[in-house]
Amino acid sequence: MKRFYVYMLANRRYRVLYVGVTSRLASRISVHREKLVPGFTRTYGVTRLVYVDEFLSVVEARARERTLKRWRRAWKFDLVDRFNPEWRDLAEEITN
Repeated sequence: MKRFYVYMLANRRYRVLYVGVTSRLASRISVHREKLVPGFTRTYGVTRLVYVDEFLSVVEARARERTLKRWRRAWKFDLVDRFNPEWRDLAEEITN
């Protein structure tokens, strides 16, 4: 069964956040880390995976992504604080 992931990346100083959605989390995180594609994450060095949510439907995942992108910055920080209080880089724990 295919799974979809909404993820949040932060830079080392935790001042910049990026929200995305993918069905291939490990490879998508690699693209961000290796800075292969020009854009927001490459420009701001946003490479630390700090939040992941899993869905069975792409529709649900995209809806959650849209919701998170509309959230205030403080709400996103609170979400990460609850999900990952140490702001650990979760990329080492993913296996897909």
